[in-house]
Amino acid sequence: MFNLHIADIVTLALYLLGVTVLGLHAARKVKNLSDFVMPRKFGKAFMLMHGFGTSTHSDQAVSVVSKTFTSGLAGIWYQWMWLFATPFFWLIAPMMRRFRALTTADVFEARYDRSVSTLYSILGLGKFMVNIGLMLKGSSVIIDAATGGALPANTMILIMTVLFVIYGIAGGLSAAIVTDFVQGILTLLFSFMLLPVVMNAVGGLSGMRETITPLFPDQDMFSLVAPGDIGVFFLIMISINSLLGVVVQPHNMGTCAAGKTEIEGAVGFMGGTLLKRVCTVAWCLTGLAAVAYFGGAVDHPDLVYGAMAREFLPQIMPGLLGLFIAALLATVMGSCDSFMIASSGLIAENLYKPMRPGKSGKHYLTVARISSLVVVIGGVALAYLADGVISLLENLWKINTMMAMAFWLGVFWRRTTVAGAWGATFAALLTWWLTAKVWTVSLPWQMLAYITAGFLVGIIVSLFTRPVVAEKLDNFYSLLRTPVQADEPVGESCRLPEGIEPGPRRVIFPNSSLEIPIPGRRAIAGFLVGWLVIGALIASVAIWIGG
Repeated sequence: MFNLHIADIVTLALYLLGVTVLGLHAARKVKNLSDFVMPRKFGKAFMLMHGFGTSTHSDQAVSVVSKTFTSGLAGIWYQWMWLFATPFFWLIAPMMRRFRALTTADVFEARYDRSVSTLYSILGLGKFMVNIGLMLKGSSVIIDAATGGALPANTMILIMTVLFVIYGIAGGLSAAIVTDFVQGILTLLFSFMLLPVVMNAVGGLSGMRETITPLFPDQDMFSLVAPGDIGVFFLIMISINSLLGVVVQPHNMGTCAAGKTEIEGAVGFMGGTLLKRVCTVAWCLTGLAAVAYFGGAVDHPDLVYGAMAREFLPQIMPGLLGLFIAALLATVMGSCDSFMIASSGLIAENLYKPMRPGKSGKHYLTVARISSLVVVIGGVALAYLADGVISLLENLWKINTMMAMAFWLGVFWRRTTVAGAWGATFAALLTWWLTAKVWTVSLPWQMLAYITAGFLVGIIVSLFTRPVVAEKLDNFYSLLRTPVQADEPVGESCRLPEGIEPGPRRVIFPNSSLEIPIPGRRAIAGFLVGWLVIGALIASVAIWIGG
């Protein structure tokens, strides 16, 4: 059935049944919108696997393997683009937790006003549609290739959607985090289970080099930089773009803030993404091995990962291909459920609730559950319409950053105004459109253009428009200065709970309108550890694989 052994089908069925029961079990404790969107109760282990599971999905393996198949080792940067941003996650997670917000849109309303919050919510929903479409598209092409077309991509898109919708609507973020613990383990398995057998088939690293080098005499397939395609400027710009945009990805509020205090979010956000960086090495090696094994001849690079699974896993043991597909599904469900829940929070909390205030908690919870289907339907439509994984991925990079300039100006500069936030966002959007449709510049130059335009217009407009009232600003910056205490009561979104005194203002430029905080010892130590791990990872890949 579906070109799968009975053992593969049994493995798949057990996984699907188990994760659904686990997710539905978590739904029993969901009583209101806060429980559904932001439970704030998990420890370090769960937050670590949630950070890993939410950030890691099979479309990323597809994009890395696909790009590696055409560009060599430098294709690793299609996911390592976040590498140099990763140490900053140690600093960003506590900041996001201190907002005490249900959604990132709440933060924009607390800093600016409801109009900016609404703008963010609309752009965030568009981002989720692209992201879900990307994951469904990438995962479906792997399963298509792994089953020899017996499970077509379009059919798998619908099946996967039904699976994560069932328990996601019931259990909210709690269900997502609980299931992510299991699915994170399966994601690690998905990333590494192919690697030993494919490396053995091509004669290890030395055999792979001997085979690939004559195939591409004019291209160094073992260089971390591919001039003209993935060069130094490309790497610098996607790293800056990623660092700026990571805070305005709506689901990262949950990744950073669903823990008991700040440290859980910091461990989960930086630790989980560092795990992903290691998995990226495995994907890249698999892509290089595929070049050697297939001799560079594959109908479409997006099909490489699935084709390798089908080629090797059934030969080892019945059931392994089913385990591979189950692990693949885990990468999708572990992310799509989080995205769906974050989108429901934007709709229920930031779009619906202001129009219909004063309703019961149960009413808003029902709205959140129903509205979560909006982005899922949009994501499914994009998955069907998209030409390929790489094009969707590159558009996602840009959408992520459109409101980043307004966010960072608001965090570090008191003088940033509501009009400045709107100006920064529309300048970035307009520049993106001009550089894509009118002037047609390369991806890194396009990023430089819309980032520069966003910051410049945001600053200039803010200087000539009415400032945000002092009381609103004082509340916003008091949140950022006040650490979250253990067992702190959950109060109104973006407000300090009763009895919590604001922390002192400790900034680098105390006599100015700049609000750049002086980092504490724990922040500096974790930040430096992150850089040490990244340095070791790059050196290992450059020496071990690049030779």
